Amino acid sequence: MWSFILAPGLALHRSFANLRRVGGPTTRIRFHRNPGLLLLGLLALGSGLEPFPSPLHAQGTLGDYQRAEQFLGWNARQLVAHDAVDPTWIDENRFWFRDRIPDGTRFVLVDPEQDDQRPAFDHDRLAAALSVAADTALEGRKLPFDEFRYVDGEQAVQVVLSEGRAWTCRLADYRCTGPEEWDEPSAGEVLSPDGRWIAFQRDWDVWVRSMETGEEFALTTDGEEFWGYATNDQCCAQVTAVREGMERPPVLRWSPDSRRLAFIRLDQREVEELHLLETSEGRPILHSYRYGLPGDSILPTYDIHIAEVEERRTVKVQVEPQVAVNTTCCGLMADTIWKDARWGKTGREFYFTRGQRDFGGLDLLAADPATGQAREVMREESPTWVQTSVLSGAEPNWRLVTEDREVLWFSERDGWGHLYRYDAASGELLNRVTSGPWVVARVLAVVEDLVYFTAMGREEGRDPYLEHLYRARLNGSGIELLTPEEGDHRVHMAPSGRYFVHTHSLADRPPVTELRRADGASVRTVAEADVDELLASGWPYPEPVTVRARDGVTPMRGLVFRPSNFDPAGRYPVINYIYPGPQVGTLGTRQFSVNPRGNAQALAELGFIVVQVDALGTPGRSKSFHAHYFGDMGDNGIPDQIAAMQQLATRYPEMDLSRVGIYGHSGGGFASTGAILRHPDFFHAAVSTAGNHDNRSYDYTWGEKYQGVLERDTIRGTDNFDSQANHLLAHRLQGALLLMHGTLDDNVHPNANLLLVDALIEHNKDFDLVVLPNRNHGFANEPYVIRRTWDHFVQHLLGVEPPGAYQIRRPS
Repeated sequence: MWSFILAPGLALHRSFANLRRVGGPTTRIRFHRNPGLLLLGLLALGSGLEPFPSPLHAQGTLGDYQRAEQFLGWNARQLVAHDAVDPTWIDENRFWFRDRIPDGTRFVLVDPEQDDQRPAFDHDRLAAALSVAADTALEGRKLPFDEFRYVDGEQAVQVVLSEGRAWTCRLADYRCTGPEEWDEPSAGEVLSPDGRWIAFQRDWDVWVRSMETGEEFALTTDGEEFWGYATNDQCCAQVTAVREGMERPPVLRWSPDSRRLAFIRLDQREVEELHLLETSEGRPILHSYRYGLPGDSILPTYDIHIAEVEERRTVKVQVEPQVAVNTTCCGLMADTIWKDARWGKTGREFYFTRGQRDFGGLDLLAADPATGQAREVMREESPTWVQTSVLSGAEPNWRLVTEDREVLWFSERDGWGHLYRYDAASGELLNRVTSGPWVVARVLAVVEDLVYFTAMGREEGRDPYLEHLYRARLNGSGIELLTPEEGDHRVHMAPSGRYFVHTHSLADRPPVTELRRADGASVRTVAEADVDELLASGWPYPEPVTVRARDGVTPMRGLVFRPSNFDPAGRYPVINYIYPGPQVGTLGTRQFSVNPRGNAQALAELGFIVVQVDALGTPGRSKSFHAHYFGDMGDNGIPDQIAAMQQLATRYPEMDLSRVGIYGHSGGGFASTGAILRHPDFFHAAVSTAGNHDNRSYDYTWGEKYQGVLERDTIRGTDNFDSQANHLLAHRLQGALLLMHGTLDDNVHPNANLLLVDALIEHNKDFDLVVLPNRNHGFANEPYVIRRTWDHFVQHLLGVEPPGAYQIRRPS
């Protein structure tokens, strides 16, 4: 006998996928091996079942799984060429990039001054030369390195074939010598602007190495564990970094003249610990790390120190230790850059921002590098939070300009993200640089009196999330659109400021990359994506859609994904992929992508319509749009997702809202579980991976920024975080819920998931749980996790049994 739970709106079984329940309570259906008993059981259900219009194609079959696997990002991207140009600048104007071509890659050199584009070297000859020198076998189309550098006056190239071992090949005769040490800085080292010094952390102190002599010396000597200099582990992935031997970039900044070095000293001595257990033969291995949580009385703080490198003298900046908060998510670093601090062009002063625990205020300060004396330049305040960019993880949008006499500042004070110009000495506002119902996204460069920036929402009639490049005078006059093509533009400015490279595309239009002069005049087309092979495989473009939020007024943007064998006369279950923000939205990009969030196209291939919407509470729009559910993180924009799907279902009758699923990872896992608990009449199945189900168990810089500083009511025994906690809603579960977490998740601790699991057990709820031993936070794209997600929706929304233990394979 097989036993199944049938919730309202769920199909029964592969043989009965054309039946549905149109109302009434959850029903347990027992499938007997005797077909006669099975038929009697179905007849007993009476008129509570009515037929689903079935698509022409079967759904959830082995063939669907195989086709879905073909459309996973790592496979689909092999069918696209010339789609990505990420320039590496070799001087003020010239650059090379690694071009994806059919069955391989090539390196291309571009010279804007000469309007010239050609292979960076002869790939076949270089492969042959390296094969002889290194005693290996290489192909010109599949060279085993991602980068190279010109040496000997560009008469030779140097590449790395194995860890830290470099080969140098002359371009005149393609003879290679080596191997030798690769002297490029590692991830944990920072090269000075003049190339003379490398700064790094050793044993909690800051050290410097001379590139000329190799001499190493310490700039600090009293660093200690949990109170180290330039330490970059106040937040996430601390255990992962140790286990995987990752070098983390130190939190420091060189002065423009390379004479001085500014860095932090991070104090975690009294911060409480979290613990994880690594699965191992015999005894498990305990990992402990310092991690601040909402409500903690002691959080990580840091001081700032400035060193005179050659004099080997260090001063402490004379301000009180500040809480280690950030002005753009997440952590103190943007890639390898200490985000919230910078030197001006002259190096006369060191500028940095000082945040506060509730994120409601931000000070800009300037320090004298010789004495450590600091002064306040200006202060920004907000009733919600202050941020310095609308883009998560971006470098803050403030700069020192006009020989450090002025500050270009970013603010959302008028409800939109804009630029303002201040006097750096007095803190006096000089003028607005930009204004209007749109937002500045990225400040890319300031060249003389012109600021180059991308912005979203300025071009009427277009998707408000599309980034375009503009320039404006610092006095606020003469804003110019430099990239008028409709599309989302990714822009790279040349170091000289005289040229830029931009790639533009839409979700349903492949990328084109162009080289332009600073005034927007075209120089050449660098690359045009070739998607013929992708389209020949059956890949369908997603459909961009506009819907209204829960208020029936506010426009929202999204994408709809359909299977490649879509039958417009059929009816399909609907699955909502979600990332609720607040730091990023669901879609992630407006660019063309063969790897959409949540592997949405691959999932659609199984017989679903997948919907993605950037709802209220996500960034890139007005501040009121972004802060919509400030203090109520349990909202997660779910009412907007529901409103969107209801509107879409009226346009597209193939969408069957009696079978709705939702899934997401991390914040999306929090939201997907919250959706099925808070709206059980709408969502029937959910997959939640690595969910931060109670933000009291998550990073304080997240929870207290968006929910508010934790405040306890000691009389009632409650606090202001209760409203967002999923485990307090476990009694409301009705649909099919699959939970997953990694046991070494040092970003979202497994405790958040286990709180929910415990509450579900307490309330006698059926659910599925997958525990992934020794995985950290980034397991969402593991083949097993993808397959289990697919199986869950196929079983509970299509009502069919998935192919047994289907094996998804990822290329090595």
